[in-house]
Amino acid sequence: MRLVTYRRDGAVRHGRLTGSADSGPQASRRDGVETLSGHDLVVELGDGDLEGYLTGRTGQTDGAEFALGDVELLAPLLRPGKLLAAAANYQDHVTETGGEPLDKSTLSPRLFLKPPTSIVGPDANVPLPAVSSEVDWEAELAVVIGRRVRDVSEADALDAVAGYMTSNDISARSVDYGYPRDTEDKAVWFFDWLAGKWLDGFAPLGPWLVTADEVPDPQALSIHLDVNGVTKQSGSTKDMIFSVAELIAHASRLMTLEPGDVILTGTPSGVGAVTGEFLTAGDVMTVVVGPLGQLRNTVG
Repeated sequence: MRLVTYRRDGAVRHGRLTGSADSGPQASRRDGVETLSGHDLVVELGDGDLEGYLTGRTGQTDGAEFALGDVELLAPLLRPGKLLAAAANYQDHVTETGGEPLDKSTLSPRLFLKPPTSIVGPDANVPLPAVSSEVDWEAELAVVIGRRVRDVSEADALDAVAGYMTSNDISARSVDYGYPRDTEDKAVWFFDWLAGKWLDGFAPLGPWLVTADEVPDPQALSIHLDVNGVTKQSGSTKDMIFSVAELIAHASRLMTLEPGDVILTGTPSGVGAVTGEFLTAGDVMTVVVGPLGQLRNTVG
């Protein structure tokens, strides 16, 4: 099932996406990556928040149906309780940026937080910040938690997943506050790195949430990103250093994970920082992760 959050007639609602009776969902392929399109309908869910639908507390529809083109899709989850992200979780991304290959046996996942104000939905504008001229893309698989867990085992971790989304962990590779600082100081560098993840619009999510029953193996999904139609990233979740299950298990040792929490799982190679190519006004980023739908955003 594909769950959506949308705006219609000024009201924000939740629904599920279904193919129209005459055509059904249409599948297409671009650069070998499956995308979803076609004559889809939004079937409005009854009163309640999206968390209720994820946890099974509610799931009734009110019978209303709208053409997908007649509603404004928003990020499936607008204000998750926690938006976690994994840094350096693909070996090829680590080495492309000059790092040494990582020995997983001596590491733990490197998690950080992004604020809810960084979230935007499909086709939304991503504003260029005043504090950086080096804004970069990072295509990622996003995982949505569906039940409350603490200290969950790796073996049981995927049972806590409600579904998956396409995401883009946009990152400012440098931060300029307009006055000199000692950027050789490792602490300054680290906090600049974090600040570059927190900016408004820097976590596009969508276009919909695909429930876990439709993704039997989250480690077998292609990841593709292009900018203005030119491929920049092309990888697979099979190449994660820490799997989805390992990330969930580790995060649950540090904090209670709750329904609606989101974990971004890292990006493969192909980021702009390696070539010095950064996003400028008018650029269009398109991300596709497996069959999870196409996430397109314009930079402005």
